Amino acid sequence: MKSKWLLCAALLTASLVACKPKEDTSTSTTPETTTESTTETPETTPAETTPSVSADEVLKGYTQVKSLTDKPVRSFKEEPDRILKDNTDYVARIETTQGDIVMDLFEEDTPASVNSFVFLALNHYYDGIKFHRVIDGFVVQGGDPNTLNEDRNTWGQGGPGYQFGLEVRQNLNFDEKGILGMARAQDPNSNGSQFYITLAPASSLNGQYTVFGKVLAGLDVLDKIKKYEAPAEGEPDSMKTVSIYTKDK
Repeated sequence: MKSKWLLCAALLTASLVACKPKEDTSTSTTPETTTESTTETPETTPAETTPSVSADEVLKGYTQVKSLTDKPVRSFKEEPDRILKDNTDYVARIETTQGDIVMDLFEEDTPASVNSFVFLALNHYYDGIKFHRVIDGFVVQGGDPNTLNEDRNTWGQGGPGYQFGLEVRQNLNFDEKGILGMARAQDPNSNGSQFYITLAPASSLNGQYTVFGKVLAGLDVLDKIKKYEAPAEGEPDSMKTVSIYTKDK
């Protein structure tokens, strides 16, 4: 069976891991333990609502990159070739149903992750995709195209059709609210399209997941995104679109 690309807070380790669904049980398997399918947040203090500068203010001096397609493309046969330009600073603007979030992308430290994210965004891959896992004081997770389908039991299992490896860097950690990370299954080489943004410091994730960006504007928007965990009922918040902006370094 496919591995769910979920980020689970384990009962004892409070680490962020991917879950693999079992056929006849309601349990979730982590690399070390099997626990009931409940979620416990890490031992961190949930961050209070944080005022933020506006997206437009942060993007002054940047130029929006033209999309590669007019309509969403969500299936690819292989990891894309490099499309990032040298000596160029990349930022992303996520327009959500609760407002806009602008993120600096770490193109120099984690080029494979940023290249994939930029490629998918320029193909309108993320348009309409829901935030299928939002845990108070922990993370906001999205990027699964399966959330466009009615079968909520598949939410968290989807990807772009290709995978790539971890890009862990000692200088990049989940040490504050607003850190952008790649979601993956248990295989460290299973990064794809799903990502998450921390709602509080989460040091237990350090060294296990790729940090590839940081929120510059919209921390207050993160606090507004509805708490939700698939396959629960209710209407989660979603991404309207993701735009890419650049400027010369």
